[in-house]
Amino acid sequence: MLWLKAFHLIFMVCWFAGLFYLPRILVYFAASPDAATRAQLAVMARKLYRFVTPFMVLTVAFGLALIGTNPGYYLASTWLWLKLAGVVCLILYHLQCGRYVREANADSNRHGHVFYRFFNEVPVLFLFTIIILAVVRPL
Repeated sequence: MLWLKAFHLIFMVCWFAGLFYLPRILVYFAASPDAATRAQLAVMARKLYRFVTPFMVLTVAFGLALIGTNPGYYLASTWLWLKLAGVVCLILYHLQCGRYVREANADSNRHGHVFYRFFNEVPVLFLFTIIILAVVRPL
């Protein structure tokens, strides 16, 4: 079980690194007046999105494997259901990042840098919530 937990945490950290940096690239993309710079940033965003997506899948897979080690306990725990709700929201956030990356690569971006600055803060809120739920298990 400790190996499952270790890999779950490793891939979660890798996924979050991407979730933190990807919207930051979009901030720079939206703020740049230079077409060549925007094109390079769009490529960077696309490559980063493709790189971190497997980390999301592996995070979920190892998390489900952890639940499988003691389903009676985990599935009866309120904290886990709240954590899973947060993970679903993060997966949706990740998919939305993919939409924004596709828009950037098609040069059809509809948002300014201020929007992406706020969008960039969303995973921080989920990180705090999920970690507190998993470690403190208040419910």
